[in-house]
Amino acid sequence: MTDIVTEVDTGPRRVSRRALVNAPAAELFALVADPHRHPELDGSGTVRREAVEGPHQLSEGARFTVPMRQFGMPYKITSVVTAFAQDRLIEWRHPLGHRWRWEFAAQTPGRTEVTETFDYSTSRAPWMAPLLGFPAQNAKGITATLAALVARYPDA
Repeated sequence: MTDIVTEVDTGPRRVSRRALVNAPAAELFALVADPHRHPELDGSGTVRREAVEGPHQLSEGARFTVPMRQFGMPYKITSVVTAFAQDRLIEWRHPLGHRWRWEFAAQTPGRTEVTETFDYSTSRAPWMAPLLGFPAQNAKGITATLAALVARYPDA
């Protein structure tokens, strides 16, 4: 199923993948813009299915906390929304400075091109991400996330 997700060159120190999803941009945006629903989206296996703290509808400057698990260790991450355009774009900053960006481009009524990006160019130590394997690890997670999103909305 990963052949439905394509790699996108969005510049250095960015990992981006794109997929065409059979759902309206507004519906997909609403799913991503509600951090309480992030466990439904997670293809990385790091987001825990426990209580998320924060609003159900993100907006610019909003903060939200998500329980995570990586390398066997549980922890919580509080992120801040850094870019927001209703039904088109949402981005949040991790405490270490990297960003997660989602873009939604309506292609036809009911079909949306979705791009997810892990941007470590804004990280406090961008040189460290490749040493720890985060670009490759996050590429796999993004691919799994987008493939699951496509599967969630099969052809009508």
